[in-house]
Amino acid sequence: MLWVVLTLGSVLAALSPAAWADAPEPVPRPPSDAGAPVPKAARTWPVGTRPAVLRGWEPPASVYGPGHRGVDLDAKAGAPVRAVAPGRVSYAGRVAGRGVVAVELAGTDLRTTYEPVAPSVKKGAEVGAGDVVGTVEPAAGAHCARTCVHWGLLRGKTYLDPLELLPPWLLDRGPSRLLPVLGVPVPP
Repeated sequence: MLWVVLTLGSVLAALSPAAWADAPEPVPRPPSDAGAPVPKAARTWPVGTRPAVLRGWEPPASVYGPGHRGVDLDAKAGAPVRAVAPGRVSYAGRVAGRGVVAVELAGTDLRTTYEPVAPSVKKGAEVGAGDVVGTVEPAAGAHCARTCVHWGLLRGKTYLDPLELLPPWLLDRGPSRLLPVLGVPVPP
C-alpha cells in the first residue's frame, strides 16, 4: 500500500505547475497567408460602374462550412464582364454547367473568379484592368433570384472578400459633380 501512495505522490508532483516551469516553449506556427492584407489592386468593377451588391461575402466558419464565398453583383444577361486588375487567365471554361473565368492578378498571390460568364478569353491570355473576359450568361440556376455575376477572390485555397480589392475612390465613388470656381482670377 505504501508503494501506491508514493507512486501517486510522484505523479501529482510531476503534474504540479512548478514541474512545468522548465518545459520548453511551444514552437509558434508561421502566420497564415490568408491573414495577409489584400492589396487595393482593382481598377474597375467586373460589371457596370457601381453595380448593386445583391449578396455580400459571408465567410464560412470552417473550410467546408456554409457561407457565401464571394459577392453577387447585379448584372444584365449579355453585359460585358471585365478583369478588375491586370493578370493572366488561369481558367476559362465550364464548371458544374456554368461558365467561369479565373484571373491570377499580376504581382500578387491572388486569383479572381467570375461566374456565370461566357468566356471570351482563353487560358494563358494576359489581360489588363478593364479588359473584357466574357459576357454575363442568363441565370442558369438558383444562385441569384435575378441575373447576377458572382465575383470571388482567392489566396491559394482560401476565399477572401473581393470588395477588399477595391480602393476607396472606386468603392465609395458617387456621381461626379462640377462645382463653381469662385475667387480664382481669369488668366489674361
